[in-house]
Amino acid sequence: MAVRVLIVDDQAVVRAGFAAIVDAEPDLDVVAEAADGARAVELAAEIAPDVVLMDIRMPGMDGLTATRLLTGRENAPRVLVLTTFDQDAYVHDALRAGASGFLLKDAEADELLHGIRVVASGEGMLAPTVTRRLIEVFAHTAPPAASAPGPLASLTPREREVLGLVAAGLTNAEIAAELGVATGTVKSHVNALFAKLGLRDRVQATILAYDTGLAQPRRTD
Repeated sequence: MAVRVLIVDDQAVVRAGFAAIVDAEPDLDVVAEAADGARAVELAAEIAPDVVLMDIRMPGMDGLTATRLLTGRENAPRVLVLTTFDQDAYVHDALRAGASGFLLKDAEADELLHGIRVVASGEGMLAPTVTRRLIEVFAHTAPPAASAPGPLASLTPREREVLGLVAAGLTNAEIAAELGVATGTVKSHVNALFAKLGLRDRVQATILAYDTGLAQPRRTD
C-alpha cells in the first residue's frame, strides 16, 4: 500500500513541485495539499495521511503549532518538516513538538523521497546540515552532564551507553562495532530504552540525551 502524503506550504508553486516529485513514485501518493497549518490539521483529521510534509513559516497557524496539534493525536501522522533552515531558529522546538525529522527545502529530490520513506517506516530523519545546527543549539542550552540521571534512572548502564551512541548519530551496526556486540543485541537495547523512556524514534532519543546532559556537544574552539 502506498504511503499517503499531505503537503503543507503557503506557496502554491512549492506545493506543486513537491507533489510532482512525490506522485511520480509508485509507493507514494499525495492525498491532499494545504496552504496553512490550520487547514493541514483539518485535512489530516479527514484523510488520515501517513506523512505530512510541513513548512514552518506560514500565515495564520504556523508549522510548529500545526505539528504539535497533529502529533498529539491518537494515530498521529509522521511529520517531516521542510525548512529554509537559516531562517528558522526554532528547529529544536519543532522536534520537541513531535516532528519526525527535518530536511532543507533545497534538498535533492532523492533526499526528499528518502526522507518520506524513512519517517513513514517509523524512524527519524535529519539532514546533515540540520544535525549540525541542532547540535549548535544544544551547545548553548544543554545542561551539564551531572544532571543526566533523572528520566534516565530506569536505564541500565549499557542502555545508557547505547543511548549516548544513538545521540552521536551512530547506526545500530556502528554501535555494535563500537561495543563489540551483535547488531541484534544493540537493537534489543534500543527497543528497551525506547520503551522505558516512551520514545518514538532516534530523533526523540537524541533530544532527550542532550536535554539530560547524557550527550555533550563537541566543541571545536
